[in-house]
Amino acid sequence: MQRRLPKIGFRSATAKDTAEVLLYKLELVEGDVVDFATLKAAKLVPSTAKRAKIVKKGELSRKLTIKGVQVTAGAKTAIEAAGGSIEE
Repeated sequence: MQRRLPKIGFRSATAKDTAEVLLYKLELVEGDVVDFATLKAAKLVPSTAKRAKIVKKGELSRKLTIKGVQVTAGAKTAIEAAGGSIEE
């Protein structure tokens, strides 16, 4: 006989390494260039995170240049609407 085990679901291995940064919190970053190091310096990303992703929530009122940080599609349009740019 085969013993059946309950299904436990899927858990992403990268979820604990990626920190989400809300769009309106980018106002706290000093300077016009935002990268992973500046997000850590502004304490928007925990020290255990290895990468960050900007998620659209709220509005952005100033022009920023995003470098080396993942951005959702909604956040990308909001950043570009504010006059900013995204560099990979």
